[in-house]
Amino acid sequence: MTDGTTGAAGTSVLMMLTSDQRDRAAGVLLGAACGDALGVPYEFAEPLPETAVPEMAGGGLGPYAPGEYSDDTQMQVCVAEVAASGADLRSEEALDGIAERFLRWFHEGASDVGLQTAGVLAATARADGLSRAMREASADLHRKTGRTAGNGSLMRTGVVALSYLADPEGLAEAARLVSSLTHFDDLAGDACVLWCSGVRRAVLDATLDGIREGLDLLPAERRGHWAAWLRDAETGPPWRFSPNGFVVPALQAAWSAVTCTGSLPDGLVTAVRVGNDTDTVAAIAGAMLGARYGLSAVPAEWRAKVHGWPDLRADDLVDLARRAAEPERAAG
Repeated sequence: MTDGTTGAAGTSVLMMLTSDQRDRAAGVLLGAACGDALGVPYEFAEPLPETAVPEMAGGGLGPYAPGEYSDDTQMQVCVAEVAASGADLRSEEALDGIAERFLRWFHEGASDVGLQTAGVLAATARADGLSRAMREASADLHRKTGRTAGNGSLMRTGVVALSYLADPEGLAEAARLVSSLTHFDDLAGDACVLWCSGVRRAVLDATLDGIREGLDLLPAERRGHWAAWLRDAETGPPWRFSPNGFVVPALQAAWSAVTCTGSLPDGLVTAVRVGNDTDTVAAIAGAMLGARYGLSAVPAEWRAKVHGWPDLRADDLVDLARRAAEPERAAG
């Protein structure tokens, strides 16, 4: 692993990856998409019994074709497209690009949209400073309802980590800014920082230590709460964290599924069995599992089936992740 050059303030730090790290980076978006597609048929249905094996059968709330992913991955693709360009996701230009893609998806390709996200996107007028307008709509929704800590920003956040593998502080800033486009609440931003920190560390050294490293990237007054919530997830059974529309139990459900299993397939199956918002929990877990176990751990059957808006398949998702992690290498 070789550090790249550090640019001026406001630019990201680049890193040359080893072949193993590239494999793990390539697994992040695909892992999320596979979890999403695996969870789609069971969203808000009765939890699966231990004897039942989830399948990419389609249906769900879409309805979806077998292997088709939902809004969790569709929105993450919007982020990934900007990340793959090499842009610093903290810049207004990059955030405007993400916001523009969110609106295009919302009006042209959304098959299922969370209520909070839908409220923000519907209230965002196309104008100069689009990301600022979107954040203002998110803040306005929070002022009206006091409830903007849903799981809808965490579900799309894993790919953000790939742009900041050499820069944890930059990662934290970017994760919080991308979250704030639709989710004003600090808890949603905290969850995205922690999850991206976990994905970053998993890509770099195949461990799950990064999520606790991320505690140091949070405001001091909230670290204790998150440390306790993580401890509960590590010691409690995954099914305990349902319902999971709120970002805290969503993260706990995914983290519990990741830490109590020893492979990518087992982790995703366990995440789906948690129940309730199955595609979202499994998509969140899938980004971490893909970062931990890599592209090579994704079953060939899943890789062949997974697909979704905007007409992407597994190889396209892998390409986006690789370009997000190493834009200069991809350009070369």
